[in-house]
Amino acid sequence: MKKKKLIAPIIITFIIVMYFIFYIYLITTSAEGLPLLIKIVGIAVPAGLAGVCIYVLIERIKEIRSDEEDDLSKY
Repeated sequence: MKKKKLIAPIIITFIIVMYFIFYIYLITTSAEGLPLLIKIVGIAVPAGLAGVCIYVLIERIKEIRSDEEDDLSKY
């Protein structure tokens, strides 16, 4: 039963991370006239957000495995 709960977060995280990778690819290939600082920010922000998405996915997997996903149902 736990594997079914893992499918959606993994798929959503994969889609979002792929979007950020595609965005980074676009910035690196088509940003010839942009200043270096804008290129760095254009790469660092999506890379950081992708890292945060992966961190949240790992936390969600830990939460599902520990069966503490819905604390509100206790009240």
